[in-house]
Formats: sequence, structure tokens, C-alpha cells
Amino acid sequence: MATEAIRNQWDVTRLAGALGAEVRGLRLADADEVDIAAIKRLLNEHMVLFFPEQHMSMDEHVAFGRPFGPLEGHPNLTDRNSVQHPEIFKLTASQGGIADEWHTDLTFQAEPALMSILNMVKCPDTGGDTMWSNLCAAFEALSPPMQEMCTGLSALHDAHPHDRADKMAIHPVVRVHPETGRKALYVNEHFTRRIVEMSAPESDALLVFLTRWVQNPRFTVRYHWNEGTIGMWDNRCTQHSVLNDFTEERIIQRVTVMGDRPEGAGARWQPWTKQARRSAMSRHDRQLGGFLKAQAGGAADAAE
Repeated sequence: MATEAIRNQWDVTRLAGALGAEVRGLRLADADEVDIAAIKRLLNEHMVLFFPEQHMSMDEHVAFGRPFGPLEGHPNLTDRNSVQHPEIFKLTASQGGIADEWHTDLTFQAEPALMSILNMVKCPDTGGDTMWSNLCAAFEALSPPMQEMCTGLSALHDAHPHDRADKMAIHPVVRVHPETGRKALYVNEHFTRRIVEMSAPESDALLVFLTRWVQNPRFTVRYHWNEGTIGMWDNRCTQHSVLNDFTEERIIQRVTVMGDRPEGAGARWQPWTKQARRSAMSRHDRQLGGFLKAQAGGAADAAE
């Protein structure tokens, strides 16, 4: 079934020039294999999809997510539903303050989240919108020299926001989407700590630029939720952030599709910690050195 055929059957409305579409005309709880395949194609095209008026139960939510890949709750945060529904992560908040930094889900893992499927159970009348950014468009808008440099770099991510700074992974700064072949900037202000091949001041400067760059409004879409809406997004090519401007209760339930390892062109330079003097090393230098040493099985001191 081609995308044009999908449009003939479902009402697909683009929400912004960069990314995002709202889809009506199907009940996700009844989706079959053909529907799932069509949704995957729409997701490759729009990166984030919204399906209003679904009002899915937890069982339906989990069943809908399973055809997309292995599901996981949250590796660091738990909730009372974890026994009955370990695949679901539930988060309740009021007065804002949740996920209000730009991020891609779980990039501190060696195989981060491939896709996230969110059920808006309860939302404020006003406020609490979510914004997404198209990381492919952000990369493509960089100058050719900046693209070339970023393509040869890697970055350290950790779970410090979850009080688990010991959970770390290194990923390409520019990853290649395995299905579309497009390149995407893969650093974020929430989990990315440093550029592996740069000194601490250089890394700080580049990360500040890149993490602000992906937030440029021309790369983004903003969505106002209604209760019962299902939202799903491709974590391989997007970041998102919740707007901290609400005071009423906001309840979400999320299943996360796992199992995708970021791939890129490969680092063109050696890690900076192999050049840095121990006395001049920053905390993130030491963190990186320890991680590289652990990855090498202790065969060499990565900090020397």
C-alpha cells in the first residue's frame, strides 16, 4: 500500500513544514499488519504522528506497541503500574517540571529507544504542549564544513538526570537513519555530556551550539494535547521537550520500542583523554576516560 493510498483511506494532516502529522480514520486498537506497515511508512515521512480520540486501555496500548519491536518501561524510573504492566511507564505531574529539556529518549543506553508511543490520559486545558525537532533537517541546514566535522565526531551520553551517571554510552554525533538513509544530529542538552574527540572547552562550545541549533523553530512542531490522543515518534531522528507552563494535572502513559544501535561514519580522531594531562582533566574527561577504560577491559589506561 503506497503512501498515496494511505491518504485515500485515512485523513492525514501535516502540522508543520518540518515534521508532524495528525491521523484520523482508524482505531489503533484494531490495527492489523497492513495498518502497522502503513503507520511505519507515515512515521518515516513525518517523524511524529498523532492519533486523536483513541482512549486506549493499558492492554490495548501495549498490544499496539508490540508489532513495532521489543518494549521496555523505563530503565531508571519506576511507577506503581510496573508489576501489572512492566512495558508501560507512567508519569503524573502538575506545576510543570517534567521532560522540559530537549532530549531524545534514553540515549545513555548502548541501544537507545527506537520509538516512543505515548497515551495522553489526562491533560491540562491549557499548557503542557510538547515540541519536537527534526534532527535531519537540523543537520542538513548546517554549513558543509560543520557537517563534515560533526560527521567525524562521537559523544558521551549519561543518565545523570536520573541520578545514574554511571550509565553511559558513546554514539556518533551524526547518525544515519537505517530506513531513510538521512543523517541526523544526535546530541541533546539532557543526556549528552561531551564530545569524545575534543578538549573540554571545545566540547562545551560545540555542544552549546548544536543543542541550541536543533531548537530553531524552523525545525520544530508544537502539539496541543487532548485526552485520549496517542502520539508516537521516531527517536532516531527527533528530539522533544514539554513546555513547563501548566498547573493542572497531566498524566501520560508511554511504551518504548527498543533495540536500535546508532550507526554513523565512525570517529575520525582519537579520544581527547588520551592526549590530556590528568591534572588538567575535567570531570567529564575523567568520566570519559573511565568509560573507555571499562570498554577496553582495563587493557590500557585511557586517561594517560
